[in-house]
Parts: sequence; structure tokens; C-alpha cells
Amino acid sequence: MERLAALAVRRTNVLLGLAFAAVLAATAYWHAAHAGGRGWLLDCGVGAVVCVAALLRERDRLVAVAVGLSVAAATVLAAGMGYLTGQPGVATSLALAVLAGSAVRVLPPWRAAVVAAVGLAVTALGRLVTTSAAVGSFHEGVQCWLLGLGTGLVLRFLEHRRQAAAEAVRRDERLALARELHDVVAHQVSGIVMHTHAAQIMLRKQPAQLGAALADIERSGTDAMDAMRRVVSLLRDAEDGAAVTAGPEQLIDLVRRFEEHGPAVDLRLPTGAPTWPPVVTTTVYRVVQESLTNIARHARGARAATVTVSQDSTDITVEIGNDAPPHPPIRASSRGGYGLVGMRERIEALGGTLDAGPQPGTGWSVRATLPLHAGDRR
Repeated sequence: MERLAALAVRRTNVLLGLAFAAVLAATAYWHAAHAGGRGWLLDCGVGAVVCVAALLRERDRLVAVAVGLSVAAATVLAAGMGYLTGQPGVATSLALAVLAGSAVRVLPPWRAAVVAAVGLAVTALGRLVTTSAAVGSFHEGVQCWLLGLGTGLVLRFLEHRRQAAAEAVRRDERLALARELHDVVAHQVSGIVMHTHAAQIMLRKQPAQLGAALADIERSGTDAMDAMRRVVSLLRDAEDGAAVTAGPEQLIDLVRRFEEHGPAVDLRLPTGAPTWPPVVTTTVYRVVQESLTNIARHARGARAATVTVSQDSTDITVEIGNDAPPHPPIRASSRGGYGLVGMRERIEALGGTLDAGPQPGTGWSVRATLPLHAGDRR
């Protein structure tokens, strides 16, 4: 990208150099044909200095525009004192326009404002010392300077908008990565924690069954490593990475593994084989996964849970509930609290809605609604 930018700058400078050379040659020819004498030497010399400053603007834009304005101001003063026959020529005005646009586009706002103000001050000085014969040259200089400022402001705005769009894309990518890491890995790690807790209990009460508990921990750790590899593969190459999607079969397996160390789950799925877009299928799985993980973490005393996935002609609805007795709400710790946020962001990105809160009487409920063809809009 940097090489392309440098190549574009070089091409621009070549075109500008050719344009400046053509204008300087035309200026010398006009002087020779109309004014006579050797006045073209000074006019073309001043224009050449400012043009060179414009071509070298990439090295230090502030120094380049300072040199150009200084030369222009000195020329204006010399013309006002009678040492020159007129205002800076067309080449000087064009080069100053390039310097003005370059400075306003890139320099910090306060420096760009100072450059614009100094340039306007130089043009005002030129108007004060302008004779009636040089009014046309003065007007050309003012117009070129204002054109340069306007062009620089437009380019600055476009660059700001491009950077804002790029930052928005990067922010969305970070949020998507955070959700994926939470959904894929945090669930597996939570399973390891629950299995370890069960193993500690078995060590005290049923040491003969400790081997099965350790096997569960090993399996959960292997699943976590596989999930992490899938996420890393997706980050390295989206086409090479295994798709982190899951259909009804995976939901059944998820519920089965949850029931090994959690309350019983009544799973209700749509009849037949649903044909959902991959992004919708993944979202349904993630909502169920996160909700069951939260039940295991926070629903103390829950003996049963329900997972209902239903579908009509336009929407898919996922409902997860439990029968845990009421208890004071748990304060969000600094280590958690992103699961529900991630679910909501994922669902709203597809045009769906998410409602979560206590049920009347006992338990907690999560209800997510997704447009059936939400994946077609992505």
C-alpha cells in the first residue's frame, strides 16, 4: 500500500512538473512577444522557485508552503516598491495553489488554519500594492489560492471519511472476533471448570468415579483446543478455516453434554430438516450455547431447563428458560458480562431482537427472534 501511494505521488509530481514547465515556457514566450526586455527572467525565476517548492512538498509540507509564501510576499513587496513590473505570474499562482491544497489536506488543523490565513494576508498585501494594470494578475492569484484551499478541504474531508469507514470496519472485526472467541472458547472453558468442580466432589465422596470425571475434563479441554484452532484458522484464512456452524444435530449433542453435569433439558426443534442460512444456523447455536452456559453458572437450584426452537414463514424464534428459584441478581464481575452483550450484537446485526429477564414466578428466560432469510442480506 505504501509503495502504491509513493508511486501515485511520483506520477502526480511528474504531471505537475510538466504543467509547471509548460506554464513557465508560455510565460517567457508572452514576455518576449509582448512586454519585451528581460522582465521574463525575474518572473520565470520566481515562478520556478515556487514550483520547485511545490514539487518537493512531500518532504516537509509546512516548510514548502512557507518558502512559497515567503517568495510570493517578497515579490509582491518588490512590485509595490517599483523594483518589479508586476505581481507574481501564473506559474507562481498555480504552485501556491498546490502548496495550499497540500498543506490544508495533511497538516494539523491549527497549522492548516495558519497557512490559510497567511496566504490570505499575502493576497491582501498584493491588493494594497497592486496598480490598475496588474489587477488581473492579482485576481488570478486570489482565485488560485482559494481554489487550492477548497481542494485541500475536500480532500481532507474525503480522507477523514475513508479513515472513519476503515475504523468502523476494524471495530466491527474486533467485536466479531470477541464474540467468536467468547462463544467458541468460553463455553468449553466453563465446561472444564464445572467438570473440575465435580471431580473435587468425587474425590471426597466417590473416588472410584474420579477417572470418569477426569476423562470429561480431558474431553472438554480437547474440544476447547479444537474450537480455538477453528477460530485461528478463520483468522488466518477465511476459506481454509472450518466453518463454525452447527445444525440441529449439534444442538442435540450440546444439550446432551450439558445434562451430564447440569439440569435436565427439554429440547424442542422444528419438524423436518430446517434449511437455514449458515449465519442464522450459527447464531441459533450460539444463543442456545450461551444461555445454557449462563444457567450452569448463575441459575443456582435449577432442576430443569427448556430449549424451544420454532419457525414460521418469516422468523425463527429461540426460547430458553429454567426453573431456578428467585435470588438476588448477581453483580457483573470485571471478568464477565460479555455473553449477553455479544448475543444481542450478533442478533441485532441480522435484524433480529433479543429479550432476556426473569420469568413470572421463578427462573430466567431468553427469547431471540431472527428473520428467516437474515443471512441473505449479509
